[in-house]
This record gives sequence, structure tokens and C-alpha cells, in this order.
Amino acid sequence: MRCLPLFVLTLSTLAIPALGQDSEAPTSAPMIGVSLTDRIWVRSDDTSGMPGSMQIFLSDGTLLSDSCWETYRLSSWVMTSDTTLVWNEDGMDIPAEIVELSEAELVLSLDLVNETITQRFEPAPVPYVCPDMPR
Repeated sequence: MRCLPLFVLTLSTLAIPALGQDSEAPTSAPMIGVSLTDRIWVRSDDTSGMPGSMQIFLSDGTLLSDSCWETYRLSSWVMTSDTTLVWNEDGMDIPAEIVELSEAELVLSLDLVNETITQRFEPAPVPYVCPDMPR
């Protein structure tokens, strides 16, 4: 019997909630280019000591936020201009500007309630295994 990797099984179960979405909702998000969407972006500037924070902007308008230490989140996202996008977390819109987008790096400037923060990402290497976390 051939076994599928856990990552493949996890991604296949993540697609199931999308089947029940409202049929009048947009079915695709506008794209700046193939570099932003359908890639796994891993935080490259995280200084918290908790590695593996990831963002995956799917071309169907779904944002998968995940990490090695926290449960994944599915959110809706849309492009609001050629260089800006917005996603929703817990009922709050998170507007972001794309400062840099290349095959090697994604830099976002997030406009939060009391501050603007910059987050840097790089494409996830394949294979990628989360490091052991202290318990």
C-alpha cells in the first residue's frame, strides 16, 4: 500500500472548506504575477525564535497562513491595486503594500491599527521540515 505524505493529505483536507463557499463570492483573486500566488512564502525576518511562519496566497482568493508552531488559518484575500492587497483576520481587514516582489523575495508593509510593520518572506525550500520546537 502506498502512503501519501502528511503534507499532501493536509493540503487536500484544506481544500474541502472551499467547496461550501457562497457561489456568488469571487472565484479568483487578481494577480500581480505568478510569483505572488500559489507559492509557499516563509518568513525570513522573524526574530521571535519561532521559525516557520508561512503565507500562501492562492490564486482562488484564499490565503493560507501557517507556521511550525501554530494551527493554520484560511482567510480571503484580494488585490486592491497593482501593489496593494487586503486579507481578513478575525473580522479585521489587514491592508498591505507589496514593497518588493521577485522570485527570491516578498516584502510586505502591513498597515495595522497602531503601526505599520514590514515582513520579509522567501520561497520555502523543498523539502522543508519544521525544526523541533522546545516543549
